[in-house]
Amino acid sequence: MPIFQRKKITKPAYDKILIVCNGEKTEPNYFNKFKDDLYNKMIKIEGSEKNTESLVKYVLDNYHIYVKPDDDDAKGFDIIWVVFDRDSFPPQKFNEAIRLAENNKIRVAYSNEAFELWYLLHFNYHDSAISRKLYEGKLTDLLGYKYKKNSEDMYDTLKDKQETAIKNAKRSLEYYENNDPNGINPEKNNPSTTVHLLVEELNTYKK
Repeated sequence: MPIFQRKKITKPAYDKILIVCNGEKTEPNYFNKFKDDLYNKMIKIEGSEKNTESLVKYVLDNYHIYVKPDDDDAKGFDIIWVVFDRDSFPPQKFNEAIRLAENNKIRVAYSNEAFELWYLLHFNYHDSAISRKLYEGKLTDLLGYKYKKNSEDMYDTLKDKQETAIKNAKRSLEYYENNDPNGINPEKNNPSTTVHLLVEELNTYKK
């Protein structure tokens, strides 16, 4: 499958899912609150200080995708996601991490430059490059109070606007696909994110 091909996935009612994030608090806090709205409780969310390739290699060293229905290995999962940011890491490492994950059947929710882009998309569509240094101020203005990076409330605060964020994330990728000669290229496409793909999958387990 091509590196950045997107596809709709159907699945059983109760998949065992692992979500490993390159942030220790921001992303896990968001997805743990999300989990409260889901009937599938077989979802493990883990934060990590690792990033890009090291995050993917950590997952490969410690977990695996089930290869048979009766596999009861505690380290096995039906679906594994990694969530990581472009940030200021070497550009080539970003795409290499995505390739490494997808080559090993690990799904990727990336953000260029940072996870907070997903929050911004709940309010507005963005097609101009945004430095991660500006996210806090923009979110503070949009929320009407000071944004705190490790807030435990962002999922609940933003969930009524989630459909808007999904539409804006898709629109952004479609823009690169249709207007960039190189198509979708995560390391260069600022702003862009595929967090919506993970969100859409989790939404299939809504109560």
